[in-house]
Parts: sequence; C-alpha cells; structure tokens
Amino acid sequence: MLNSLNAGVSGLQQFQSQIDLIGNNIANVNTTGFKSSRMDFADTFVKALNGSIPGDASSVYGNGVRADGITTSFAGGGLTSTEKNTDLAIDNGEGFFSVVNPENGEQFVTRSGNFKVDGNGFLVTNQGYRVQGTQGDGQIVGDLKFVDDVALRGDFDPEGASYIGSEVLKDGKIMVMFDNGSSYQGGQILLQNFVAPQELTKVGNNLYSNLASALPVDANGEIPGTGSMGQIQSRALETSNVDLTGEFTNLIVAQRAFQANARMVTTSDQMMQEIVQLKR
Repeated sequence: MLNSLNAGVSGLQQFQSQIDLIGNNIANVNTTGFKSSRMDFADTFVKALNGSIPGDASSVYGNGVRADGITTSFAGGGLTSTEKNTDLAIDNGEGFFSVVNPENGEQFVTRSGNFKVDGNGFLVTNQGYRVQGTQGDGQIVGDLKFVDDVALRGDFDPEGASYIGSEVLKDGKIMVMFDNGSSYQGGQILLQNFVAPQELTKVGNNLYSNLASALPVDANGEIPGTGSMGQIQSRALETSNVDLTGEFTNLIVAQRAFQANARMVTTSDQMMQEIVQLKR
C-alpha cells in the first residue's frame, strides 16, 4: 500500500516537472532561435512479490516513475524578415553561430542571430560576445568586425570613396561596401556543427555550452552552405520552433496524468485510514 502511495507521489513530482517544462516552451514562443524541449520518463526499479520465483518477470512490479532526461528539438524555426543588416538567420541547416566572451575567452554557440555592432566595430550578441569566423580574406579564425578597418583591407584601395555599410552574403562573407560600388571582404562567418548536439547545455540568453561533449565536427567551424550547415540569410531572424498546438495538447495530457496520480495518493491514504480504524 505504501508502494502505491510512493508511486503516486513520484508521478506528482515528475508530471509537475513536465508541466514546468511545457510552460517554459510556451513562454518562449516568441524567443528568437529558441529550441523547444520535451521530458522523457522511465519506470523506477522493480520490486519482487513475496515468495516469487527469482527471475520470474511476471512476479515483479514497478515503484513509480522518474525523469529520464530532457530532449531538445533542434528543428529549424521559420524565418522572419527585418531591416537590420546585422540580423542573421541560418536557413535550412543544422549549423550554429559561434561566439566568444572577450573577457575570459569562453566559447558558446547560438541559433539566435540578433547581433549588433559594438563600440569597437565587432559583430556581437546582446551580451557583448563576439561572433567568430575568418578575418579579412585570410585563414585566421577570430573575432569578426562589421565596419571598415584598414587592417583588413589588404591590397584593396577605396580610392577616396566613402564607406556606406557592410552586408553578409549567403556563404557568410562580410562585404564592406563603398559609395563608388567597390567592396572588399572584411571576414567570413563560420558555422559550427556537432555530432551529438543533444549534449549541448542551455545556459540562458539563447546560448549553449558544453561544446566539447557535443563533439564539434570542426573546432574552427565550417563555411555556411557546405554539408548540412545551411546558408546565412541576412536581414532575417529565425523564430522559435515551439509548436503551440502540440504544447497545449501535451499540457492537457500532463494535467490529466497529474490528476490521476493525485487520485492514487488520495486512494492510498483512504485505504491506510481504513486499516487504522479496523480496531478501536
């Protein structure tokens, strides 16, 4: 009887956690680049009936439920157009933008491309983390600038023309443009891909850490448009991949499961009360 009570309590705990997870998915329906998650369950260890034959599978029963892990869906979200040239989206691909904290060198990846230009001309996230790629038209991987920088021009000479802005091409090249129609490559954004993306850890602010455990395909990143990376769409953002219809359906199922387990706890309590009242 106590086992049924414990099983019901474990159900209450786990389905409450599932409802919390569903609530987080729904709350982030408008979060740029957000990836929804689901909770997986597993039964807890089984207990043998008194006098049962060892090894007889029909003589054991479970002791409740436990959370078996949280699985993130990395399916792509839809794209929405914007007017900012620093808004970038990964179109139809599995790649991630790679960003680095300039203060301690810690590396993260993200699908959220709502970048901006900081006071030093670097392309950064809202937290100031710098987008990574090859600098200029060379092979040095590092922080990318999104402005005209003499150090990145190489042999290019604007011939007195004025800088009018930068644009990102589908293959990640950052083209620095001038009013006479000329331009040069100021860098190229590289995307990161992983063998085991489920090992990535959400750390908030649309960032993921634990990159080494997720097994990056190439430590430096790869050119957009190659393999399964996906191309970069400039002046666009990736929307959340949360399916509201599915989430509300899951919410109803989780709520009913919570209610059923609450009834189990109540029933077990009533049975114990009857036993206590057998002798007066």
